[in-house]
Amino acid sequence: MDMEAFFTLYDDLPRSGPSDDDSLDWALALAGVPADGAICDAGCGPGADIAALLAHVPRGRVEAVELHPHYAERATARFADEPRVRVRQGDMGALTGPFDLIWSAGALYFLGVTEGLSRWRAAVAPGGAVAFSVACWFTATPSAPARAFWDREYPQITDAAGIAAQVEAAGYAVLGQRPLSDAAWEGYFQPMERQIATLRPGASAALADVLAAAEDEIATWRACRAEYGYLLTVARPR
Repeated sequence: MDMEAFFTLYDDLPRSGPSDDDSLDWALALAGVPADGAICDAGCGPGADIAALLAHVPRGRVEAVELHPHYAERATARFADEPRVRVRQGDMGALTGPFDLIWSAGALYFLGVTEGLSRWRAAVAPGGAVAFSVACWFTATPSAPARAFWDREYPQITDAAGIAAQVEAAGYAVLGQRPLSDAAWEGYFQPMERQIATLRPGASAALADVLAAAEDEIATWRACRAEYGYLLTVARPR
């Protein structure tokens, strides 16, 4: 895939993946994050979740970490006047902490669930937790289109029990799991559709390929949403 064309579509979206405030609120309540807590938004993208995280720690702070420079710049600009937010461009696999919560919406798969949680363990404060979302099968018999999509995108995809096993292998206990809602997906896909419509006229061949792949992702999820999605898991080191 042509990366310049890829970022032409994705760089200016409001979110870098599915998430919503309702899911975030559920996870932070389950984790029991204190009002003066320190939260890390690991793989923060353009910073779509930072305001909701801040609302849970009115006397605390959020450190957001993002590898992609353009996303880090957007998040920095968005919260330039908020002293309780620090955004840095860097490797989310090298967190120092301590954090009362590490939040990662759709980014942990870059490290691998077990590997990433193992690397984050030292950055979790005593009594702290990690909340992350990752692709998950909701059926034991996915259809051919769903299987073909994930064979290309993330062949390690498993079900809720498989994700729980990966969490436990890293030395964590699962506090709870729940699928992201359709609203969380549409909140990601609908702005993407608008961006596709804006970019299509005059698109180069490389960009046209990126737009078509994005449309296929959207259509596949809408047709197969009962078969897969993102599972939000909250876990605490043992």
